[in-house]
Amino acid sequence: MDSCALFLSTPRPPPPLVPAHRRRPLTSRSGLRRREGCPCSCASSSSSSGRAGSQDRPPRPWQQKQRTQRPGRGEAIDPVGFLAKHGISDRAFAQFLRDRYKALKDRRWELHSRLIDLKEASSGFELMGMHRHRQHRVDFMEWAPGARYCSVVGDFNQWSTTENCAREGHLGHDDFGYWTIILEDKLREGQEPDEYYFQEYNYTDDYDKGDNGVDVEELIHRMNEEYWEPGEIKSQKSRLEVVAKLYEQMFGPNGPQTEEELGDIPDAETRYNEWKALQKDDSASSLPCYDIIDNGQEFDIFNVATDRVSFEKFQGKSPPLAYWVEMRKGRKAWLEKYVPAISHKDKYRVYFNTPDGGLERIPAWATYVLPDAEGKQSYAVHWDPPPEEIYKWRFERPKVKGSLRIYECHVGISGSEQKISSFQEFTSNVLPHIKDAGYNAIQLIGIVEHKDYSSVGYKVTNYFSVSSRFGSPDDFKKLVDEAHGLGLVVLLDIVHSYASADELVGLSLFDGSNDCYFHSGKRGHHKYWGTRMFKYDDIDVLHFLLWVTEYRVDGFQFHSLPSMLYTHNGFSTFTGATEEYYNQYVDEDALIYLIIANEMLHELHPDIITIAEDATFYPGLCEPTTQGGLGFDYWVNLSIPEMWLWHLENVPEQEWSMNKIMRVLVNNNSNMLSYVENHNQSISGRKSFAEIILYEGKCSNSSVDNDLIFRASSLLNIIKLITFTTSGGAYLNFIGNEFAHPKRIEFPMSSNDYSFCLANRQWELLDKGVHKHIFNFDKDIMSLDGKERLISGGSPIVHHCDDTSMIISFTRGPFLFVFNFNPDASYQLYSVGVDEAGEYQLILNTDETKYGGRGELTSNQYMKRTSDNRVGGCRNSLELTLPSRSAQTPRQTKKIQLEQFTGKEHYRSERILQMQIVGLMFDVSDLTFCCGTI
Repeated sequence: MDSCALFLSTPRPPPPLVPAHRRRPLTSRSGLRRREGCPCSCASSSSSSGRAGSQDRPPRPWQQKQRTQRPGRGEAIDPVGFLAKHGISDRAFAQFLRDRYKALKDRRWELHSRLIDLKEASSGFELMGMHRHRQHRVDFMEWAPGARYCSVVGDFNQWSTTENCAREGHLGHDDFGYWTIILEDKLREGQEPDEYYFQEYNYTDDYDKGDNGVDVEELIHRMNEEYWEPGEIKSQKSRLEVVAKLYEQMFGPNGPQTEEELGDIPDAETRYNEWKALQKDDSASSLPCYDIIDNGQEFDIFNVATDRVSFEKFQGKSPPLAYWVEMRKGRKAWLEKYVPAISHKDKYRVYFNTPDGGLERIPAWATYVLPDAEGKQSYAVHWDPPPEEIYKWRFERPKVKGSLRIYECHVGISGSEQKISSFQEFTSNVLPHIKDAGYNAIQLIGIVEHKDYSSVGYKVTNYFSVSSRFGSPDDFKKLVDEAHGLGLVVLLDIVHSYASADELVGLSLFDGSNDCYFHSGKRGHHKYWGTRMFKYDDIDVLHFLLWVTEYRVDGFQFHSLPSMLYTHNGFSTFTGATEEYYNQYVDEDALIYLIIANEMLHELHPDIITIAEDATFYPGLCEPTTQGGLGFDYWVNLSIPEMWLWHLENVPEQEWSMNKIMRVLVNNNSNMLSYVENHNQSISGRKSFAEIILYEGKCSNSSVDNDLIFRASSLLNIIKLITFTTSGGAYLNFIGNEFAHPKRIEFPMSSNDYSFCLANRQWELLDKGVHKHIFNFDKDIMSLDGKERLISGGSPIVHHCDDTSMIISFTRGPFLFVFNFNPDASYQLYSVGVDEAGEYQLILNTDETKYGGRGELTSNQYMKRTSDNRVGGCRNSLELTLPSRSAQTPRQTKKIQLEQFTGKEHYRSERILQMQIVGLMFDVSDLTFCCGTI
């Protein structure tokens, strides 16, 4: 069985392909309620062993997301809610979910006790790293609990390890391991220091506002006159002035000097009442009322009894920020008086003194990193452009309407030249093509900084830095902004388990210790990828990972979740038994991190999109977090591309099983992201589907005969159409596959002499032969979905699935999808069952010549009417002409329905009623109609 595809060797019975009301529950030994088979005779396949639970196994029945809107704050929390909803009865798993929820509450409390709320937890990039402060200085903050000394070295201080170091104590080094270094701007020769220590400068927003020479004394006087009410603010000459007045009020000018003279002191309430009686009842006073009401209840810091009048008056007064802003000076005044401590594009690193000696590291929060000229060690670049060069956002974030049509791409290989393409080239050349092709989202891989280009971006060194190979941070901002202007949402591929183990440029041994960001020992290393594994139970690590970038991206795909969720990293025998989702190999901390991450992302940005790529189909991926789920919006069905690859490489086309294909495609498609092939199908030594079908054993396009071209175009088109129309509202295409790019991707590496020959896209093929036909079809599918919402109208209902004829038909909303996978046989007047009677207009036909077909259907065959013959359990049927290797999409345009009559009413007609139904003429005379509908 080693050669058998793992998606065909699932030990579980097949999933249902029939509506819910036709299913019958069946209780399995594990306690999970399963569903009966489907009308297409799907039989359970034999079992075989496989690693990692195989990325090819069909998804589980509970992998659903019945969530039309995100649950509100007032919704009741049920840690096992989704189990009851889907009829899953496993006590051990339910107990695991309850224990996980308790740990989740503890983790939230830890986060809030340190970081106040999720917004602050996700804004670490605004505090950590290097940022210019308003008070003519630059602040640098880094987390390194294992270091004993920290300083910043770079061009600005001739790489001195002692000039700019962290001080001890306040704003230096705290108990949590955070180091703060202040780089003071240098006063220019001949300039006087600022008169006030709190003098601020406006560097960016209206950066010359304030350069009007406003006198501070005059500004404070205006503030007292215009803002503060009489008696609301009092000046003090000494900090002991209030204490002295209070003593005088209590004991008088000749008060007691010793305890004997003091005598008995009345209780506080008595003294307060005596003092209150001496005060004048002045309702017009601006001073707050200090009456304290003791109702005998325990003191609650979150519910302090206050004077409502004074409180509301205080709340209604806005802070005097306008005066404070007016007091600031602008960028011109700052440059005249100071020399920046560190300039734009200066190189720098962070220096640590550790028990093992001195270390120089790239700051973990660096936003721009460049390789060293000698190729030894990279360095961070201080990115602080002047206001006139800062990129200014022009477009608002678009919102996805209907289905999500994702165009996955890698910027470096997006050009036709044999080189690394840039953000600017991608923005100018590829974004218009994506829009023209009908997609509404792009998903970028390999964007964050990584050391080896050959790793496709999957050995990350700097999580907050866009890769310098493609351009600057502002270049990437322009890419995102232009995509938004075209109506495209931008998604990023997040790779948590691909942290580089390189100690010079990555986070490994960052502060000299082995457990700073990652687990120590074997658990901190991925068994097969050679990368480091984060410790998700550490609050400071969560602070590093919980972030929403400043680049206005619209969502994230969490890549390779099994490597996070299991201590075996997903590389283990995985049968799919429920126990494997809560046994000792499950990383509960990683699950809690994913829950918190989804809560944070959706709370701060309600329209954000999160996608889970999990080969093990962990239960509750797309369930609300309040119901025990992980909170993702979509989940990726990894079984589909593996299923197509297995058939193309190992099974003769005449032996393809329609039941096995549909079992994988339609198995619980709720919120399922489907794709035919993504970057995995053309990277790491694999071949693209076009290369398998069209160019296998061929040298050039000229050597491919017409039959092979027809086979390639027709087969790729129907594979793409059935995958797209059975998806759960989301579809993904990898760059170039929309026109059947003929070659795989191979990044420059030692094995190919660092050649860029296969690390590009041949865009010139868009207008040539079979590639033009396939692109036309792909474009028409995307545009048709944008107009007609093909995959937004409920789940597909399979009516016909036959292995002998190799015919598949299913409906989805008003659309009927019929596929003939038979490579040899064409069918005339093939009956396909439909529930609704009426007229059906053919809106898509893969056999058209513009799609590379033979054009066997004539124009009069594009409109069909139903007959009342029952086929496949349906009340009506259509007779269609189905050429070999073709697919059709009829849409119901008109329903045929006679007026209903009650059983008590009879009508006789003396005239002839002519009715034309399904092409036949009836003469109805002197008939008695009873209730009924045709």
